[in-house]
Amino acid sequence: MSYTNQSPTNVTVEQQYQGLLERVLFSTLTTAPCCMFLFINGTMLFTLRSKLVFRETSRYILLYNLLFADTVQMALSQLMYIIATSRTMLTYPVCGVLNMLGDLTSQISPLTLVVMSLERYVAVCYPLRHATIITIRNTGVAIIAVWAFSSLNVLTRVLLLLEFPFEELHSLQMKDFCSNVAMFLGPKSALYDKAYTGFLFVSAGLAVISSYIGVMVAARSASTDKASAHKARNTLLLHLVQLGLSLCSTFYSPILIALSRTVTRIVLVRAQNILYVCVFIFPRCLSSLIYGIRDQTIRPVLMYHLCCRLTAVVPAKAEKKSLSTIEGGLH
Repeated sequence: MSYTNQSPTNVTVEQQYQGLLERVLFSTLTTAPCCMFLFINGTMLFTLRSKLVFRETSRYILLYNLLFADTVQMALSQLMYIIATSRTMLTYPVCGVLNMLGDLTSQISPLTLVVMSLERYVAVCYPLRHATIITIRNTGVAIIAVWAFSSLNVLTRVLLLLEFPFEELHSLQMKDFCSNVAMFLGPKSALYDKAYTGFLFVSAGLAVISSYIGVMVAARSASTDKASAHKARNTLLLHLVQLGLSLCSTFYSPILIALSRTVTRIVLVRAQNILYVCVFIFPRCLSSLIYGIRDQTIRPVLMYHLCCRLTAVVPAKAEKKSLSTIEGGLH
């Protein structure tokens, strides 16, 4: 039977069914990898707390902070994605809390990458003073400063939201899906967001690039360990890539807004799903993949926990070699 002979009711029911089927399909395709990467990130976090030597090494403490922020951000993003997919409308206060938590954790990543880059710079350019500069106490102070700076940004956003006349609304129930853009209830909020994001990523980019240049200059010195300098250079390049991917997430909403003016809603929804995976999920799991595979110290312990200890015992030689590698790197 041709579509021209079908009644409008049947066509509408079929379109609704196709729309529901497509939402379920896209939700599955995004939720499955997100759950997998949440498991990997969670295992990585457990790994970094499973050994005393990880808990007492500054670079692994910073890595734990980076992974924790990325994991929370990925979980919040997936929660908000599921809420939007299920077409659930939240109230402004609930949406505001979710967005503020997301803003807080999203700013932690670039700031932590800056601290990690500076740590590598000190390790290569000032190897004799590294142990006195990069201490556990100083690392803790740096992490507190990162969270305090990000919290100050969230507090500023809350104060800007308080200027909106909520009493003029008939209901606190939102008429659109909960998103960061939906919470820009005034021009000041949107302007502040653009200014802060630009300042944050320009500053972070300059800090990482400066650290990279400093390591490159130090690598030409005869007194510098070439292997250590080469490894630090590659690490800083990865940090720059991670920073770039984090920056891409800030373009997510503007891209969707631009697409909404030129494409149909169904195309927009498909583009939104693709961008969500590429911009939110993939960058948040990159740290685990990079350090879990690249770092020979973490790799054997991580693989042991990822396999849920179903493998025979991790070879004692591999673990001893792992611990000796860490201890050697600390001296």
